[in-house]
Amino acid sequence: MNSGYLGDKTPKLGFGLMRLPMIGDEIDMEQVKSMVDKFMEKGFTYFDTAYVYINGKSEVAAREAIVKRYPRDSFTLATKLPLWDEVETEADMQKIFDESMARAGVEYFDYYLLHAMDKAKFEKADRIGAWDFIFKMKAQGKIRHCGFSFHDSAEVLDEALTKHPEAEFVQLQINYADWENDNVQSRKCYEVALKHNKPIVIMEPVKGGSLAAMVPEVQDMMKAENPDLSIPSWAIRYCAGLDNIIAVLSGMSTQAQLDDNVSYMEHFEPLSEKEHAVLDKAVQILKSIPTVPCTACRYCVDDCPMHINIPEIFKALNGYKQFGCLEGTDKPYNMGQYEKATKDGGKAGECLQCGSCEAHCPQHISIIEELKTAAAAYGE
Repeated sequence: MNSGYLGDKTPKLGFGLMRLPMIGDEIDMEQVKSMVDKFMEKGFTYFDTAYVYINGKSEVAAREAIVKRYPRDSFTLATKLPLWDEVETEADMQKIFDESMARAGVEYFDYYLLHAMDKAKFEKADRIGAWDFIFKMKAQGKIRHCGFSFHDSAEVLDEALTKHPEAEFVQLQINYADWENDNVQSRKCYEVALKHNKPIVIMEPVKGGSLAAMVPEVQDMMKAENPDLSIPSWAIRYCAGLDNIIAVLSGMSTQAQLDDNVSYMEHFEPLSEKEHAVLDKAVQILKSIPTVPCTACRYCVDDCPMHINIPEIFKALNGYKQFGCLEGTDKPYNMGQYEKATKDGGKAGECLQCGSCEAHCPQHISIIEELKTAAAAYGE
């Protein structure tokens, strides 16, 4: 593994504050504090949030669970600036930035990112002066390092880093299932970042949790090779073994998930050649199963007029696609999961096909068609 780059001394497990434990509509702060304490106790320091996460409550959780309870130099905190439609001026960006600082209760952010960048957002960033703005905040001592998170092709990434060499790091979606994926292009984007000498924060290493619940054939292979390690650990370790990595983000939502992650990352060992061979076989098996590549970012949900919980429906649908119906019946094995996903919102069959969700999807999923599939699978 390389050294001498920004973040090379950062312990490689990062705490993503996007999927925190909830009690109803509120974050379970006591559980978050307990999770943060264990994370810090084991020597990990990198926390990632964003202005939009959990409707702004994630940054507040960072303040309450981390900033108020630990010395400022004992952790690093990253947040992000959304360039959504309403953001058009420096005053708009300043308002969001100031609100993020107030929510998080900090005088500076260690890492600050332009959020969910793609070709259109790069064009907007240039037009409204977003790069100038974040580096102005850096000059004022309110940001230590400026970068961006990214959802587009390797070609667009190359263009962006060529045009903006001042970007100090990038946040990329990388996991072993998407390494050669034509839409996500994990490998190609990773290689572009290396070409431009940009250190990388990895997001979605477990692909929104889908690599934590593998088909039995894959689980059996993993357990045969290393019976003491969890299924998600393979995905995290795969990413942490790459070069020029600042941190691998895990969106931990339970104490058990955190305990598992720190157990194998505290004394990190990269995958062996035999373990890489197991993952190569796993990818071939996964490729044979057509599933929805949803990462549960939830960008599709906010503007849905029918309040359809699209990510949870897709999670159920993927289970159905992998495991089908209960033996001897035409009932999906995880009907209860689908019923839970639609309990407080619209059902898949109630989609109006307005297209708002697809316009916001960084994975470019044909959401309308997949909802039709879900409606048919679950008997609507």
